[in-house]
Amino acid sequence: MREMSFWGPHPENPAEIARGARADDPPAYVSEFPILTVNQARVNINYGVEFLDLVVHETGEYPVQVRINDEHGIERTVRAKYVVGCGGARSKVRSCIGVEVVTDPADQAWVVIDMLANTDFPDFRTRSGIQSDKDGSILLIPREGGFLTRFYVSLETPNDENRARIRATTAEEAIARANRILRPYSVDVREVTWFSIYEVRHSVAQSFDDVAAKNDPSLNPRVFIAGDACHTHSAKAGQGMNVSIQDGWNLSWKLGQVLTGRSDGSLLKTYNEERQDVAQKLIDYDKEWSAMMSRSPEEMEGPHEIVDFFVNTASFPGGFDTRYEQSSLTGGTEHQQLAEGFPVGMRFKSAQVSRVCDTTTVHLGHHFRADGRWRLYAFADESGQEVAALAGWLEHSADSPITAYTAEGQDIDSVFDAKVIYQQDYHDVDINKVPRRFLPKVGQAQIMDWEKVYTAIGHQDIFTERGIDRAGALVVVRPDMYVAQVLSLAARAELAEFFAQNMASPKVPEFS
Repeated sequence: MREMSFWGPHPENPAEIARGARADDPPAYVSEFPILTVNQARVNINYGVEFLDLVVHETGEYPVQVRINDEHGIERTVRAKYVVGCGGARSKVRSCIGVEVVTDPADQAWVVIDMLANTDFPDFRTRSGIQSDKDGSILLIPREGGFLTRFYVSLETPNDENRARIRATTAEEAIARANRILRPYSVDVREVTWFSIYEVRHSVAQSFDDVAAKNDPSLNPRVFIAGDACHTHSAKAGQGMNVSIQDGWNLSWKLGQVLTGRSDGSLLKTYNEERQDVAQKLIDYDKEWSAMMSRSPEEMEGPHEIVDFFVNTASFPGGFDTRYEQSSLTGGTEHQQLAEGFPVGMRFKSAQVSRVCDTTTVHLGHHFRADGRWRLYAFADESGQEVAALAGWLEHSADSPITAYTAEGQDIDSVFDAKVIYQQDYHDVDINKVPRRFLPKVGQAQIMDWEKVYTAIGHQDIFTERGIDRAGALVVVRPDMYVAQVLSLAARAELAEFFAQNMASPKVPEFS
């Protein structure tokens, strides 16, 4: 999707709707990527296993004991190091670890209907918010494939007297209501492929792991919850799947760090610390968005209000507004002025650079694999002397995190992936004079990796676009692509101290 349309009562004839505004979707400042819609059934997995309960024992390599019914209905017991409960809003895992959930009904009821239809409504294949004068609102989402379309149609405010009647709303009644909202346009529904009615309830779990639930700082967590088990809300901004995936992204790399011996188990406490705050912000955002979509036109300042909200908050539903607070994984902002466009604690926002080896223009952030490695982006000083000195220290000093936390026999870039970005044009960089740390030899045959050396592009200078000091800067990025620290190229002790907080002495990985 590239654009969202906003429709409201026609100024001269409020009984009919008219397009009031259009806005980029997402606005250009958010991301270089477009927004996509995807049927959630295409990514859900059902292994046919029923979770029954679990017990966490105090000792043992596999301290979590889980009872399940397997795909044949046979009860089995599984022992695990860690368990992640992704069981949705009624999560049994959450119940087993005693997590409290705070729920706040929103007094909103909606129909959601997927349809194949013909219509004269001109924005039928464009995401649209439609407010009528008297009959409610529609959020229109064009579905994948070119023909399927989703309508969210608002219903009357639910209460004890009308709830049963609202719950009994038929697809035919919902379609009739949609046609009243769409006047002077109409929709001829040829087939309903899915239909449901829901009331908006905002809920958030008060802890995301078993230790936080007990409030016992002496223990490390063993059982976690993620996704709808942690937070539920309205369905209209796509955040159910988006934020759930972000939960899993945050937890999975930390589990990888611990299971491979790169960090001790205390690292896993940061999952609850970071994501519980995000969940609360999600609920706060969704309360505003869903309430605004449910308002009548007379309750709003004007047609611009919903457009302004959509544009001004677009970073949040896009996943770009999360900012993790200072912790063992996220440093302070004392040196933020060296790279103002890479805010500490926020997602590393890509920009275009030129790759020296083949002169290809690439997005720096796109050369980032989800492989559990930390990234060290060295933005070179004008002369290149400071970045060369840093590269030498990284490769040879006993205090360097690369030396300290890379196991013997592993590739030099197996834990820390270091890249350099020069200020000069690529024609002016002699690849043979680039420090060897940025041209590592890797793999069984120890072949040189040429693709870690970049330069700025004259008309899209990353140093200018991201506010990077011309004296250079080192941007440390976590394995989940969030900026962990910004330092000067000479900040040896600070870099070593930062990783001493979250890394463990190396050993040969148990898992590859």
